[in-house]
Amino acid sequence: MTLFNHFLALLVMALVCSSPALAAGKKETTISLRVTATAYNSLPGQTDNTPDLAAWGDRLRPGMKAIAVSRDLLYKYGLKRKAKVRISGLDGEFLVLDKMHQRWEKKIDIYMGMDRHKARRFGRKNVTIKW
Repeated sequence: MTLFNHFLALLVMALVCSSPALAAGKKETTISLRVTATAYNSLPGQTDNTPDLAAWGDRLRPGMKAIAVSRDLLYKYGLKRKAKVRISGLDGEFLVLDKMHQRWEKKIDIYMGMDRHKARRFGRKNVTIKW
C-alpha cells in the first residue's frame, strides 16, 4: 500500500467514525414534520411551583433556546432529549429540554423566559420542525 493510499484509508476511517450513525452503518437522515407551535414562560401560573425545572430535570433560564415537545414526537417520531431542532420562521437551533402533557399531539411549546407578552404575541402557529 502506498503512503497516499494509507493516508486515504485513514482519512475515510476518521470520517466514518466521527459520525455515530455512519460508524454503525446507518444513513444520517433529517426528519421534517409540520406541528403546531405555541410559547410558554417560566411562571408558576403556566407550569407548577418549580417553573424553571423542565421534565427531565434541566434548568430553564431566560435567553435559552429551548422547546417542550408533545410525547408523540418522542415516542412515535423519534425525537430525543437535547436534540437540536430547527423551526421554520425562527433563527437558530432549539434544544428539546421539556416534554408536554400526553394529551397533546404534533405540538411544540417554545420557551420564552419570563416575557409573557412575547409569548402571547407569538400565539399559535403551524410550523415545520427539522431534526
